[in-house]
Amino acid sequence: MSTDAFPAGRAGGPTSGALLLCRAEPRTVAPVALLLRERMLLTGAGDQWSVLVPEGKPWLVGAEPVDRVVAGWATALAVGASWPALALWWDADRAGYTLASGFRRTVGYIWLTNGTPAGEDEAMRTFAARLGLDPVLDVQSLDQLTKPDPASDARARMRGLLAVLTRAGVELPAGLSPGAPADGLREAARATPGARPVEPAGPRDTARELDAGHLRAWLPPAGGPPARALALAQVAAGVPLTLWGLRRRSGGWITAGALLLAHGTLGLAYAARVPRD
Repeated sequence: MSTDAFPAGRAGGPTSGALLLCRAEPRTVAPVALLLRERMLLTGAGDQWSVLVPEGKPWLVGAEPVDRVVAGWATALAVGASWPALALWWDADRAGYTLASGFRRTVGYIWLTNGTPAGEDEAMRTFAARLGLDPVLDVQSLDQLTKPDPASDARARMRGLLAVLTRAGVELPAGLSPGAPADGLREAARATPGARPVEPAGPRDTARELDAGHLRAWLPPAGGPPARALALAQVAAGVPLTLWGLRRRSGGWITAGALLLAHGTLGLAYAARVPRD
């Protein structure tokens, strides 16, 4: 679900923050996160899950609100990967999530600060289906988050969402709580055992990381027509997405388009280099 239908809200302020959950181990997420070209902290978040905590707050210095920034990041992380990326975000007026999975349209939901639902019920069902959640018990729990409840503010709604995700293996480290200020999240992440920094890398370093084995995991059998077809599709999709981001002055979507172009270009080079079977 696009967030364009809702007011942008206040992008900055001490109450703004975000977390990026990836359904993959940190060692798999790390080389992909380099392509975001943002300083982040990466650590495990349960069985087969990782969490990225932004060290900076680009929504404070640009025109984009936090939800659009992290939606672009989630899209960039999930493009061409076999695992989805889930952005949890909040600011002074709203809170919500955006789920990105491959080339499919992102899906998301929004709550106002007082907990008022401001999304479409169908988004929750799509969310559950894409994450492989229980179609009965988990969907019932998610449906409750779309009903009016004067006793639940946006932060309580996010805790309810995480309770459902816990059954899918998500376990956020101590201190990484949706609704907390970005500075507090950063400090909590630094104190988490096993946390590692993700530093922006140059093109050569990024290509070397991807070529070390992670690119092979994203492509069909090396050198075959499916691999080349996927790479061409990524390049074809990356060009208009990058141009769209430039027109919107959207850093997140520019990143997503650039990542598609990078994946496609590297994929074509890799397919050309590896002998056919």
